[in-house]
Amino acid sequence: MSRVFKITPKRIKKVNGTVLTPDMSITVTTAQAVNCPFSNGAKEIKEMYMRMFSFDYKKAICTKSDFDIKKLD
Repeated sequence: MSRVFKITPKRIKKVNGTVLTPDMSITVTTAQAVNCPFSNGAKEIKEMYMRMFSFDYKKAICTKSDFDIKKLD
């Protein structure tokens, strides 16, 4: 069973030529029933940010503390 989360950046973050802003909110569905979408290495989050915003999560050195997480299901 999968879970759905809304991920919203807490603040503007500028690192390594990338910019993450609070309006770059995404909705992520995890492949497994987990309590936190970051527990599997943030795989789905990285893919969704690249697909929607061409934002490189790894290059920006993002962590769980950079985001507000809301469980939707």
